[in-house]
Amino acid sequence: MTRSLPERPLSPLARWWSVPATRALVALLFVLLLGCLFNAQGAFFNPGTHRDALRQASVFGMLACGLTLVIISGGIDLAVGSVLALVAVTFSLMSIHLGWSPWISVPLCLLLGMFCGAISGGLTAWFNIQAFVATLAMMVFARGLAKTISGGMKVSTAVKNADGTYYYVDVPRIFQALDNRILGGNLAVVSVIFLLCALLAWLALARHYWGRQIYALGSNEEAARLSGVAVRPTKILAYAASGLFAAVAGICQAAQEQQGDPETAVGYELTAIAIVVIGGTTLAGGRGGIGLTLLGTLTIGYLEKILSINAVPEASRLMLTGAIIVIAVLAQRRRHLR
Repeated sequence: MTRSLPERPLSPLARWWSVPATRALVALLFVLLLGCLFNAQGAFFNPGTHRDALRQASVFGMLACGLTLVIISGGIDLAVGSVLALVAVTFSLMSIHLGWSPWISVPLCLLLGMFCGAISGGLTAWFNIQAFVATLAMMVFARGLAKTISGGMKVSTAVKNADGTYYYVDVPRIFQALDNRILGGNLAVVSVIFLLCALLAWLALARHYWGRQIYALGSNEEAARLSGVAVRPTKILAYAASGLFAAVAGICQAAQEQQGDPETAVGYELTAIAIVVIGGTTLAGGRGGIGLTLLGTLTIGYLEKILSINAVPEASRLMLTGAIIVIAVLAQRRRHLR
């Protein structure tokens, strides 16, 4: 009988690098260094650039909060961008064309997002459909539904009459409130909403029994079931939460654009997944956290802003985002193999 050799202890540097928060922080610092080097003739050092970077990243961050819950549970949600578009169109129809009170339209839109997420989770939990396939189906369905209820057009303040002419209505006050800035114009309301979403997701993961069930589910679903975890309700609730955060993002997106565009948020799920992965939440499930997602949001947000102020084409940005996902996954895999 042969004896296995004892594992060689990691060096202090290797132990330091093995911490997900360390890698996420290094990635953020590297992006900030790039901004200093490619500053677009000093534009990067303008305080307004940093305000805009946080504001633009906030919608992606909301999607990433929901995706963090799903990914930790061992799943994936490809439908968040389409659910965002569906809610943006629905919210605009209710608020602009129908003139409904936000006390009615906002809760209904949140329920719509949760319902879409719960359907994806139900297909996965009850019918054993792979999460990739179930959420891909929801992605296509929600996008098609958004185009159907909007007639394939943007839902804006131009309202069509029966004779084909248009009349214009005022932008609803809820849109103006959500698109406003506070603290002397230094902080966007949508950024505050993102931070509240992150706080809510953190409380669910770190302070609630359901959060521990999500970690157990992502680590080993069968072991979690044998330990008494209600696997199906836990999984469905994780996807419903992802749909809820996508609905919040959809409401904020409509307010920022002052319209509901059925074509909006195409590819947003890719950016949100990149945020979660580059933050250090592993796609294998069972490990990660909202704090890491916050770092990932800042990293991707600043990277997008740096590319924007340097006039990098959108096609190149998409390719770079795909490369970032691969690099982040490989970094996680190397640490896991050790």
